[in-house]
Amino acid sequence: MNGMIREPMHRILYPKCSDSYSDTLLGYANSIRTVDGGTHIDGVKASLTRTLNNLAKKSKVIKDKDITLSGEHVRERLTCVISVKVPNPEFEGQTKTRLGNPEARKIVDQSILEYLIEYLELHPDVLDAILSKTLNALKAALAAKRARELVRQKGVLKSSSLPGKLADCSATDPAEAEIFIVEGDSAGGSAKVVTADFSAVLPLRGKILNIERKDEASMYKDEEIQNLILGLGLGVKGEDFRKDAPRYHKIITLTDVDVDGAHIRTLLLTFFFFEGCIYVGVPPPYKVERGKQAHYCYDETKLRRLQSSFPANTSYNIQRFKGLGEMMPLQLWETTLNPETRLLKQLRVEDMAEANVVFSSLMGSRVDFRKELIQNSANVVNLGHLDI
Repeated sequence: MNGMIREPMHRILYPKCSDSYSDTLLGYANSIRTVDGGTHIDGVKASLTRTLNNLAKKSKVIKDKDITLSGEHVRERLTCVISVKVPNPEFEGQTKTRLGNPEARKIVDQSILEYLIEYLELHPDVLDAILSKTLNALKAALAAKRARELVRQKGVLKSSSLPGKLADCSATDPAEAEIFIVEGDSAGGSAKVVTADFSAVLPLRGKILNIERKDEASMYKDEEIQNLILGLGLGVKGEDFRKDAPRYHKIITLTDVDVDGAHIRTLLLTFFFFEGCIYVGVPPPYKVERGKQAHYCYDETKLRRLQSSFPANTSYNIQRFKGLGEMMPLQLWETTLNPETRLLKQLRVEDMAEANVVFSSLMGSRVDFRKELIQNSANVVNLGHLDI
């Protein structure tokens, strides 16, 4: 042992600290607290990182040989206490609170390596839990790095770096500004023609990613997600977001009145899982022309009520808008964009935890959860509202 006595005082624990993202390593040398670390702490770090990388590749958890788990990710949520006895301790620093003996690193590294491999090979469930935690930390770090690169490269607050399809408004106060997230370039083009000084328009190209089924690294690589983040100034998910941070304090989704439009809206709401500034624009599906008069109906109930108000044998024409792109710019302004005449629904969440469960069940990858939720909710669904 090169003159150093190894004693059974080292403890390595991965406690259930789901809200922790750092490690706690406490080192002692000859019963002296080494608050600045030292070679014995370096030995712990090196042994943990090397051992878990080897076991991860051996167990095929990591199949890509180019991926290596870093010490930071391996030690996330770790609590470790290590105490060593050194015959001739060498303490460094002004306060003498860092162990400097080079032999301590090698011996600690080797002793932990032996115990760790033996324990984890006998307890594969523990190994799986640790590797799962470590891989999640790695994915989160990659996602955050990608998002930071986006912000650095394209500066969210600089108008020249905003998404090319965004028709920005001239209002500089976010509290007075609003943005329409519009389905399709054709509808976006009509909306851009007539938007007011305080209204911006961002057309979407098809359906965005279902982020409930994607990791953050994949999410930030998607072009449409990038456009939403940059255009709205949302920052990095879970890190920089504040309710007052978006460039527009009124974010309005505007999609076609059909199944695809409802799906796109749901995908957007899965992405916009926060409260206070999210609205749903309601375009009218029907236009009724009688002579020179035009009436817009936002649902079938209002359509039937309007029809019943006409005298018998009255001639009129009903137009069903299949999409926003079928409306002329002036029609879109009068029915959907004009603040004085439009119909907006503000989204509020009464129970955030329950809403989170519903979104995870509906939009997640677990088919059994989604099936159970649909079956349990079937009795409260109005069949007349189903587009089938």
